[in-house]
Amino acid sequence: MTASTLHSDSQAIRVLIADDHQLLLDGITTLLQSFPGVQLAGQATDGQQAVQQFDALLPDVTLMDLQMPVMSGLDAIGAIRARHPQARIIVLTTYKGDTQVLRAIRAGACGYVLKSALRHELLAAIQNVHAGRRHITPEIEAELALYACSDVLSNRELDVLKQVAQGNSNRETGALLQIKEETVKAHMSTILAKLGARDRTHAVTIALRRGILDA
Repeated sequence: MTASTLHSDSQAIRVLIADDHQLLLDGITTLLQSFPGVQLAGQATDGQQAVQQFDALLPDVTLMDLQMPVMSGLDAIGAIRARHPQARIIVLTTYKGDTQVLRAIRAGACGYVLKSALRHELLAAIQNVHAGRRHITPEIEAELALYACSDVLSNRELDVLKQVAQGNSNRETGALLQIKEETVKAHMSTILAKLGARDRTHAVTIALRRGILDA
């Protein structure tokens, strides 16, 4: 049995919230109580607990934070969808980078809403996702469209950029990754071109904003 089989048109939409910040949990709970036709099914404070709560409660819609202890929101989405393919999950986050959005969607999320937009957007997101539609904050949709044709960094390029973000020079990066300094320079040239960056610092800034690197 899946979450979708537990709901009929005459019943409230049952919502599970997963976030490790109690103040936000309380705030969303209060917000849900003001929504017609929506009911709190349960709460979780880490990704593993979210998976367990989903299994136990089979909510109609799950609101999932990405950054949580024990198990990340992305891993929790994947675990839930592996057992419940029809699960309808909305990511609630402060991160609007296109790479993070794509990771969440690939993991199985049906919606993506910024926490700053909850008060005026959450009800529509819940209703849309419950009805089988995708819901992505317009601001994030614009970000996705902007970088839709961008080249993806290779794993090695990502390794190099991570080392650069930690303040390592080309020589230090080469030593850490066991590659030649000239190879690091070549990777950096490609990274700058793919990200449209002016220099190393600009590349790191873009990568952080887009969610290519974790802050």
